[in-house]
Amino acid sequence: MIANESNSLTFFTPEASNELGTVFFDTGISCGFPAPAEDFNEQRLSLDKELVRNRETTFFARVSGQSMIGAGLEDNDLLVIDRSLEPQNNRIAVCFLDGEFTVKRLRVEQGEIWLKPENPNYPIIKITEENEFIIWGIVTNVIKKV
Repeated sequence: MIANESNSLTFFTPEASNELGTVFFDTGISCGFPAPAEDFNEQRLSLDKELVRNRETTFFARVSGQSMIGAGLEDNDLLVIDRSLEPQNNRIAVCFLDGEFTVKRLRVEQGEIWLKPENPNYPIIKITEENEFIIWGIVTNVIKKV
């Protein structure tokens, strides 16, 4: 991946890969009682094929901050962002606002746009004509470390 850093997000672009993917056991892993191991069906899995719909318009960015913890986006999570998707009410978007990147939930009502954090310690931002504002892309997936 190629990195490009801003103040609040670090962006990455996917690199083309000829790899077949990682071994994937398509059995379903039980979160209750253990399941018999004899039914394992080994396949190859490419996370690019699972997470990236449009390679030319997809980027990755690492989250910095706590404003979206209520939506499950935590510091250092990796976002998959598709720039070809249409912004819609209630989607989580990466936006360029007044010279900085931010990730927030879009609220669009009666021709007005708000950026809503998912943490009550952060204010809702109303977008006005005075703002330099671009919806840069829509978050499609989140990759977490455990």
